Amino acid sequence: MVTIRLTRRGGKKTPFYHVVVTDSRKRQGGTSLENVGLFNPVARGAEVKLRLDVARIEHWVAQGARMSDRVQQLLTTFRKQAA
Repeated sequence: MVTIRLTRRGGKKTPFYHVVVTDSRKRQGGTSLENVGLFNPVARGAEVKLRLDVARIEHWVAQGARMSDRVQQLLTTFRKQAA
């Protein structure tokens, strides 16, 4: 099954996440099918906190991909900010 989930990057105490489309059987830091966004929970100043490619996420969901709970929350937040 294909899953849209977060993959952690960044150093100690500086988390940075990529929103990726991946096979659910692969490990979390493994290879992914496509990178569809990023999430930086500790963004400061002019840094980007959240960026998502909504069209690609919708494409993958239409193909049967499932989003993790956190990605669903981030997508809702992103859509509210865009409106």
